[in-house]
Amino acid sequence: MAKNHLINRPLYMDHIKSLLNRGMMLFLVGQRRVGKSYLLLLLKEWLEKEKADANIIYIDKERIGNTGINTADELYELAAEKLPLGAENYLLIDEVQDIPTYENALRRLYSEERCQIVATGSNADIFSSQLGTRLSGRYIEILIYSLTYPEFLEFHRLEDNDASVLKYLSIGGLPGLSLFDIDDNRHIRDYLFGVFNTIMMKDVIERHKVRNIPFMNNLCRFIADNIGKIISVKNIANYLKSKGGKEAASDVTTSSYLNQLSAALLLTPVYRYEIHGKQLLEQNYKYYFSDHGLRNLLCDFNVRGSIEKIMENVVWLHLVAHGFVVRVGQLRAGEIDFVASKGSEKIYVQVTYIMRSEETEVREFGNLSMIKDNYPKYLVSMEPIVGEHKDYPGIIHIHLRDFLKLQF
Repeated sequence: MAKNHLINRPLYMDHIKSLLNRGMMLFLVGQRRVGKSYLLLLLKEWLEKEKADANIIYIDKERIGNTGINTADELYELAAEKLPLGAENYLLIDEVQDIPTYENALRRLYSEERCQIVATGSNADIFSSQLGTRLSGRYIEILIYSLTYPEFLEFHRLEDNDASVLKYLSIGGLPGLSLFDIDDNRHIRDYLFGVFNTIMMKDVIERHKVRNIPFMNNLCRFIADNIGKIISVKNIANYLKSKGGKEAASDVTTSSYLNQLSAALLLTPVYRYEIHGKQLLEQNYKYYFSDHGLRNLLCDFNVRGSIEKIMENVVWLHLVAHGFVVRVGQLRAGEIDFVASKGSEKIYVQVTYIMRSEETEVREFGNLSMIKDNYPKYLVSMEPIVGEHKDYPGIIHIHLRDFLKLQF
């Protein structure tokens, strides 16, 4: 049994357990290899321990023993046979989208109130189209991301220090890396390369029948190299067209390919938010990777030359993993990297590597100081000296390591 099987992820497990038996199906959705399957196994172990009288079916489509379940009817018949009406029943399905028209079976089981359904999936497009039309109002989607920094320390049994945070920034947070020596660069690269190829082949190229594969690969690399920048489809298409040859593609194709990469949950578009006008700006986004290790793979692990981009990606990851809805803040004369909201809670976050000059200091602190509400404002950096700045009271200047340990 893989050693990371026994490591809890309370950020997700506590949330999942709190939603059980409340009349809703639960879907754990995330990029491949971020740990959805292990969370489902952890839930199975917890149910077996805490609910000894319950009936539990666990289906993993990747295991040989479950390959006989190939249709919605077969899924329903299995559940109906082993989960009697009126009992406490749980149906756990890993990679449910691999069962054609699975939503038909789940709808029947739900209408019968036969069981609590918890399933995982690796393609947001599949869920939005199939669940949205046939299971609307009957399910809760829980987004799963790669490891946060504290989880990374636990999975790899590391001390919290500067070396550990730099290793996290470099290799990312896929749980499967805990099976390797994280100082073996070749093994790390091979593993990440394998994960990236699987996502691209199964969730992008094959699922969407992508024809212009060279353009798709170049698009991935372009996004990886432009983390933290506001990007328009037209600018992407024009830039990649300038490379010439067979790899050129139209604005429509570029937009479609971006949507396919987002549907595979490889990367996520982040909307802009006009802070003073309090409205979303629905043109031109920033993009962040669900795992920054895959981002670094696409950029040949040039961590030193991309440190600020990677910092921004991991700060975004930390916020969304803690349940925040994250936007890019637009000011009249500037930008706030992140406006993060969760219910009535809101925080503003600015990310920079170091204060190279007084101009940088004025820009980073100054943008935050232009926001006049009383919500917390963070400036995250890797400066050795942090704390309150006498010229900018109320702004929390915090080291990246310490910010990544905050529990919101």
